[in-house]
Order: sequence, then structure tokens, then C-alpha cells
Amino acid sequence: MADAATAENRPIYDQLGGEAGLRRLTRRMYELMDTLPEAAECRAIHPPSLAGSEQKLFEFLSGWLGGPPLFEDRHGPPMLRRRHFIAEIGPAERDGWLLCFERALEETVADAPLRGALREPVRRLAFHMQNKA
Repeated sequence: MADAATAENRPIYDQLGGEAGLRRLTRRMYELMDTLPEAAECRAIHPPSLAGSEQKLFEFLSGWLGGPPLFEDRHGPPMLRRRHFIAEIGPAERDGWLLCFERALEETVADAPLRGALREPVRRLAFHMQNKA
């Protein structure tokens, strides 16, 4: 999705507001993960501090959405599924992660078509990360 753009023909990264907009989204997502009871299973597979997870998602999404390739520059190729094998991700963990992402998206991105452009690719990504039934 690195070249992903909506009808505005600008990278989604830019439409989100660049670094500041993406940071608002990822920060809110992990605040929700830390507090929503519906995300408890997802929260449980993360370290006690969510700061590192938030930063890595921010870096990954930056490049994936057409901004600077921060994750690759700092960590190499994403290989997300492989990197997530250390955690058992089933339907509850996947759905908790998606709930947090979608709520954060609703709360931090005012543009409805932009939210819509992000939903399906992020949903596919979350389903791809699932590694247990």
C-alpha cells in the first residue's frame, strides 16, 4: 500500500496530516488498547509498556501509507507475519486490535472517505497477522 492514495491523488500519509496525523492515530489506538475491556486479549500479548509497539506501528504505517519508510530504515524489511509469530494471535486478539484501530481512526480522522480508504487494507492486514484459530 506504499503508493496508496485516494481520489485526491496524494499519499494517504499526507492526507492524514503527515507525521503529526499518523502519530495522533497510533497514539490513540494504543491508549484504547490499554483501556478497552474488549481489547484485553490483544493487550495481553503486548509488553507492559505499549510505547515500543506504538512506535513500530507508527514507523510501519508511515512507509505503508506513502510516507517515509521509517520501519525499513530502522528494522529492515517488515516481514510482519514472521515478526508476529512470537505472539499467539487468534480471532480475539485480531478483533481487539481492529477495534482499537477503527475507533482511533474514527476519533482522529475527520475525513470519512479517507477512513473508508484505510479500513479494508487494514482489515486485510489484521487477518493476515492471525496465526492461531
